[in-house]
Amino acid sequence: MLSIRHISKTFYPGTANAKTALDDLSLEVAQGDFISIIGANGAGKSTLFNAICGTFLTDSGAILLDGQDITLLPEHKRAFHIGRLFQDPLRGTAPGMTIEENLALAAGHGGWISTVSKADKKLFREKLSLLGMDLENRMRQPVGLLSGGQRQALTLMMATIDPPKLLLLDEHTAALDPAAAEKVLELTEKIVAQQHLTCLMITHNMASALALGNRTVMMDRGRILFDVSGQERRDLTVPDLLERFRASSGRALDNDRMLLGTDA
Repeated sequence: MLSIRHISKTFYPGTANAKTALDDLSLEVAQGDFISIIGANGAGKSTLFNAICGTFLTDSGAILLDGQDITLLPEHKRAFHIGRLFQDPLRGTAPGMTIEENLALAAGHGGWISTVSKADKKLFREKLSLLGMDLENRMRQPVGLLSGGQRQALTLMMATIDPPKLLLLDEHTAALDPAAAEKVLELTEKIVAQQHLTCLMITHNMASALALGNRTVMMDRGRILFDVSGQERRDLTVPDLLERFRASSGRALDNDRMLLGTDA
């Protein structure tokens, strides 16, 4: 479904500030995979997402999505097939527009309520009711008045109202309080399962990385250290992950957020 083949990316090449962010990285993602990606700051996780989305072109290698080579495809064209959530809940919605207008925008109506049919509005209410936040009864409320958790839940709904071929979650609960983060993760798991989405999720929470999805990938210095699934993954504990990192990288993990087991 998603095939990443030997991609590399170096920023500021040929200078004293040269930084290799992706180093001959390959990853095969099957249809319906839900992969949790972990790694310390600077491991290349968000850079990998940027490469998939077309934020920049890689120096080498190829990226294929559903059999199509998108290596040179512009970012705005990839966006038709790839949904992405960021850490900041403010990035995924238009604060001055209502909930209904934001959903109309996500559904391809350009945010114009005049083009939204009664059937569309019924669909919006049904989708919002799944969030369990009473947003279906507040459709005319500006999104800027919502809490961070409500806004991120809405962003998740907007990114999947027209199911994408690939959903990328870039630490999408990191800016939320623990209760809101737990709720959004529950919604994520529910929506991904119901829509049979293919999903990659970056997280610093190693417990979540083992509990959510069907595969866990550990990155370090632009490479994939290990990729576990099945019974091997089910048998792993957080201390096991730390030991696997040490054995694979030759050093102990030194990252407070990961060691504390939190995305907050």
